[in-house]
Amino acid sequence: MTDEGIWSAAVKRPLDVNSLGVGGIDGVDDEDMPMIRALCKVWRDRYPYNRIRSSYYFARYRFKDFGISIPDRIRTNVSACVGWPAKAVRALADLSVFDGWDLGGIDPYGIRELTDETSLELAIPQTIVSAYMHGCAFLTITKDAEGIIVTPRSAEYSAAIWDGRHNWLAAVLTINDATSRGRITAFNVFLPNKVYAVVRGGRGRWEAERIVTNWPEPTAVPFISDPQLSRPLGRARITRPLMALTDMGFRTLVRMEASAEFYSVPKLWFLGAPEDAFNQDTWSSLVSAINAIDGDIDGKNPELHQISQASMQPHSDMLKTIALVVASETNLPADNLGITLDNPTSAEAMAAAERKLTREADRQNRLFGLQLERLLRMTVCLRDGLAMPPDDLKAVRPVWMPTREISDAARADAYVKISGVNETYANSTVGLRRLGLTNDEITSLQNEVTRSQARSVLDMLTRDGGADGVGDAGGRGPTGQSAIPSGESGPAGVGTAVDGAGGTAGGQTA
Repeated sequence: MTDEGIWSAAVKRPLDVNSLGVGGIDGVDDEDMPMIRALCKVWRDRYPYNRIRSSYYFARYRFKDFGISIPDRIRTNVSACVGWPAKAVRALADLSVFDGWDLGGIDPYGIRELTDETSLELAIPQTIVSAYMHGCAFLTITKDAEGIIVTPRSAEYSAAIWDGRHNWLAAVLTINDATSRGRITAFNVFLPNKVYAVVRGGRGRWEAERIVTNWPEPTAVPFISDPQLSRPLGRARITRPLMALTDMGFRTLVRMEASAEFYSVPKLWFLGAPEDAFNQDTWSSLVSAINAIDGDIDGKNPELHQISQASMQPHSDMLKTIALVVASETNLPADNLGITLDNPTSAEAMAAAERKLTREADRQNRLFGLQLERLLRMTVCLRDGLAMPPDDLKAVRPVWMPTREISDAARADAYVKISGVNETYANSTVGLRRLGLTNDEITSLQNEVTRSQARSVLDMLTRDGGADGVGDAGGRGPTGQSAIPSGESGPAGVGTAVDGAGGTAGGQTA
């Protein structure tokens, strides 16, 4: 299979959408060709819009001018300087921090090792950022001689068709390779029970390798941002209103730049001075310590008038207004957009401003968690050759770090109060997680408690074995002790033996 995510050539230009047209593919079943053609059409239709959103995220969008007040010299030399789309994506993505799996204390399927081998903790953040950027992203699962490979895939280089009846993906296409001129040379198609690795042959014809997965759905899971009935594959955080507001903010900053150029030079008018009085460099005249202009032929001296500069305040007020609208569109606090309000923001006000964003992050983490559970079941079954996931594997849940910032004092206070009512809560995984400990810290703490309890039991057994006078199999007690209350002879040189009533036994000591 073509290794996903590896590009043999650096794509320095947009991909050629016409290079993905497929009339026929050698090695593909006839009943699968309609689905593959549909996937190609979806990618060709969505690719331009996905590129636009990528350009806004990476601040590579062009300047959209009205051609009224900005000089041509400034218009042709400005570059994008407003990063609100990236801020909208990153602020929400940073609240989705994967913290491992809730395994219930046991790991019979080697999930921790599988997570490390597939670099899942590295792939998940990338997928979440891409999902917020374009509306959805994908994690694909492939298997080769080296093992299981989990690859994050952007919607910019992928296409999918949704199965509304089963609420999963019906088919997925991922572009794997292209030439430096953007001509696509390899892609994978994920279908139920099979995967096609398609490459362009030497004669320019598509050739496919068919890999059987024996899994009833495509071995790919989507990460979807804000799924809706009309948009089952999500809605991007970089919305049309946000892109329009970004253009407005960019224009406002450019107008401020143009005004600053004129603002930095004083506007002077000399009434009655001849034009040849300014035949030298204008700026040199302005910065010179001493300047002089002769009077006219009638002996009248020129009059100097200085015009006051235009204020920069209207531009600042407009930029602040646009930023407040952006904050409303993205649920971001105004402070995150570089806007300083007149009154200092209190801690309660900041928490209230972030509450909408944290609620959205909690909802998205639940949706991402459902897809991670499906990914885990697929990965384990493909690795072990299972047709159905075991029942105990279905109980494994992903763990996310808290989305809300709570002080350690507040966490500790709640932990003490709940533990006083419910003692089980104190040492439970739920209680420790609410205390603010990470999944690794909880596992380390529980292992330490287990080791401490084992040492205590071992010490107790050792003390009991040496203090209760228990002898060996022959009834003899430890050396150096007094008489054995069993009526039998004790060790040599110890003393007389006594019976159970305390009297002297009939036997003689040695």
